Amino acid sequence: QVHLVESGGGLVQPGGSLRLSCAASRSIFSIYVMGWYRQTPGKERELVATILSGGITNYADSVKGRFTISRDNAKNTMYLQMNSLKAEDTAVYYCRGGSWSGDFEVWGQGTLVTVSS
Repeated sequence: QVHLVESGGGLVQPGGSLRLSCAASRSIFSIYVMGWYRQTPGKERELVATILSGGITNYADSVKGRFTISRDNAKNTMYLQMNSLKAEDTAVYYCRGGSWSGDFEVWGQGTLVTVSS
């Protein structure tokens, strides 16, 4: 069973950048969709961005133009490059992998991103 581990979170000032990584314990080549989600206390988990096995990406309107999702199958790793960070981006960011049919789903433990001056 694949295991996902996020890293790269931390404290940054508004306007700064961070790159999150999601490392898989085995190949992610066959995982149809991988994505980043985020959650803050009192709010529901929300989708940030997804990337399909073929490279097609999708972004939440709130992060379009600022965040970039990518996956490196050779390194079994997915990334989220976050630029022009805002205080509203503060959240725990989670990595997710899923199948085409939805019968497979795996989540990482999360990494905290805090954007504050």
